[in-house]
Amino acid sequence: MATDIVIADDMWDGDEQAVVTNWFASDGAAVAKDMLLAEIMVAKIQYEVRAPADGVLTIASKVDDVVSKGDVIGRIG
Repeated sequence: MATDIVIADDMWDGDEQAVVTNWFASDGAAVAKDMLLAEIMVAKIQYEVRAPADGVLTIASKVDDVVSKGDVIGRIG
């Protein structure tokens, strides 16, 4: 069963959109729960996205993609 990597609704204040600035793991990589996976930027502030589960990463949003709260940026299967 796959686990979605979702941009949390409480990650930052306001309704601004974010930009994916970096992935620290490659598509298809094995990842562990709580591992730092990605960074996103909102108004020049970086936020960390951590793995919600152990498994194999599938990236859905690439670097420079614009994302919003609640968006799925990847999956762990």
